[in-house]
Amino acid sequence: MTLITTLFFMVVTVLAIAPHLGPSVVGAHKGGGGGYLYPQFYDHSCPRAQEIVKSVVAQAVAKETRMAASLLRLHFHDCFVKGCDASLLLDSSGTIISEKRSNPNRNSARGFEVLDAVKSALEKECPGTVSCADIIALAARDSTVLAGGPSWEVPLGRRDSRGASLSGSNNDIPAPNNTLPTIITKFKLQGLDLVDLVALSGSHTIGFSRCTSFRQRLYNQTGNGLPDSTLDPSYAAQLRTGCPRSGGDQNIFPLDPASPAHFDNNYFKNIIYSKGLLNSDEVLFSKSLKTMELVKLYAQNNDLFFQQFAISMVKMGNISPLTGEKGEIRKHCRKINTY
Repeated sequence: MTLITTLFFMVVTVLAIAPHLGPSVVGAHKGGGGGYLYPQFYDHSCPRAQEIVKSVVAQAVAKETRMAASLLRLHFHDCFVKGCDASLLLDSSGTIISEKRSNPNRNSARGFEVLDAVKSALEKECPGTVSCADIIALAARDSTVLAGGPSWEVPLGRRDSRGASLSGSNNDIPAPNNTLPTIITKFKLQGLDLVDLVALSGSHTIGFSRCTSFRQRLYNQTGNGLPDSTLDPSYAAQLRTGCPRSGGDQNIFPLDPASPAHFDNNYFKNIIYSKGLLNSDEVLFSKSLKTMELVKLYAQNNDLFFQQFAISMVKMGNISPLTGEKGEIRKHCRKINTY
């Protein structure tokens, strides 16, 4: 049985049995404090929680379309460091050195003010109840839907960490210039497999990237002063007009030039045509037969991509959550509570 056939039957099986499992089982995941994450966590303690998150996020995305991708990215960058615990949202203070200072986040992570607005609204509705970690997870889902992507039930019940990890942020988040084996290892350390890796990379169907993240592909990919041979020459020439050899580090370019604001499978089609913006995108097609098959599959079948993306997002959102008595429910997402 080929990888594609295996993946197809796996997704179909999950979708077939899910409706029969019931809400108490579907999406329930064991947390790090002995408790479980489940979609109905706030049904009694804060019934309007999800409605409030959705409303504030919708207003932010209506004001700036790019915000959908920014909020989705925050969920990735939070979960890959110490688990999905809102450590990314903490500002530097006392003994805390903010993850916002790390290479993957500095000058690029954005959308924090939107999460602040969500938290403020939730504190008015039900004080001390909804965690910042859950807010990030819900905002990521709502952003995906607002951009035209799939929806999913978000398991809830995470608590917030009382610390951050600058070194974890620098080392654990996959980087644009990482080799494919390095990226695979970083996903594997989080309990995510090749299918998750390719499906979640599809989040690059929306959003932008800075010139500094892909400049080497235009001018000096392997240290010999030549552009990346896997990058379409006409696309490279177009990129060079706004991304010179020096300067312009913060100039931004759409990760998916075909439909930068719409969540679809054009990202995978771009890769097949050597128009993946980041090196970490293109290696999915050029460095592994297994990931290449998955790229082709999702390029051919948008519905299958959406189904797997939703499954993998739930899986990623379950990375080492704090539950039960661990962590806290922060009153302000940027700082730990003072007792």
